[in-house]
Amino acid sequence: MDDDWSGLCGRVRRTVGELVASGAETGVQVSAYLHGEPVIDVYAGDAHPGRPATPDTLFPSFSTAKGVTATVVHVLAERGALDYDLRIADVWPEYAAHGKQDTTLGHALTHATGVPHLPAGTSPADFADWHRMCALIADAVPRWEPGTRQGYHAWTYGWIVGETVRRATGRTLARVLAEEVAGPLGVADELFFGVPERVLDRVARLGEHGWQPALSYLSANLPHFDLVCPPAVRPDAALGNRPEILRADVPAIGTFSARALARMYAALLGEVDGVRLISPERLARVSAVAMDGPDWVFGQPVRRSLGYAVEDGYFGASGSGGSLSYAFPQLGLTVAATKNRMSFGDGDPLEQLRELIQTEVAAAKGS
Repeated sequence: MDDDWSGLCGRVRRTVGELVASGAETGVQVSAYLHGEPVIDVYAGDAHPGRPATPDTLFPSFSTAKGVTATVVHVLAERGALDYDLRIADVWPEYAAHGKQDTTLGHALTHATGVPHLPAGTSPADFADWHRMCALIADAVPRWEPGTRQGYHAWTYGWIVGETVRRATGRTLARVLAEEVAGPLGVADELFFGVPERVLDRVARLGEHGWQPALSYLSANLPHFDLVCPPAVRPDAALGNRPEILRADVPAIGTFSARALARMYAALLGEVDGVRLISPERLARVSAVAMDGPDWVFGQPVRRSLGYAVEDGYFGASGSGGSLSYAFPQLGLTVAATKNRMSFGDGDPLEQLRELIQTEVAAAKGS
């Protein structure tokens, strides 16, 4: 840990401790890298009742995994194994059904395929069956012409991107993640889609505080929400804790430590112990706005790059209930946070911590 940042690390540690002591959070991890070096690695609270969280505790983190999925694609593109303009049907012929033949991998990364929806009766058992889910999605009728608009592909994102990778390369996303990203970065046991049986005992148990009312509100007020998240597979603690979901590859969600996420994003920005995942030129491309406009699911304007959410100065992904992972290219900074209490309406304390870290680093650099 860099002594120059010990004060900031102490403030983050105190804040996390207060959140846990007050009952606002149960278990939390916060990690940050600056120019490829770890500067914050804070953890507090319980992974399970009576079992303390540790640096390598694995937190089910829902859509934060979409940034991991995108990273796998960019690493493969860097090696020439994939191209963003690849027509999905050229490697996955079944996907051409119902006018989807011109859908590209780039459309999938930007939530623009027109297939954000699932059959109403989709169940957790379906989620655990990769081939069934891919068949359902391949046979789906798009809600709009691919590439003409965007709409959050809460679940389908992972199977569309994942099956395209599998058909094009002969390797699953999980295998590429292990071989090309997690392994070289030394976090092979902390960065997963499906969690191997051997490390299931390190997975934190999710709980909720105000999350079910939030989901009910979204269902009642967003006309397309239930099409995208059918009732039996809403992103809640009950689903996230199911052993068959934890073990399955569902690349729209994932399970990891905060330090593994921060390290992965750091290796997108530059070298981490000699490992750099993509070139500076590709970094500029994948962090640039690729889709901007109203979202079909949420109604409000959203800016997306090739697989990440984009805001002024940073890109990344966040997940239901509070996890997050972001990179700030101009600062050389990455921040990740995980938690196991899925909450809503509490002021997003982990986002506030992210803002604290970003602000103090920017001030120190004179930005």
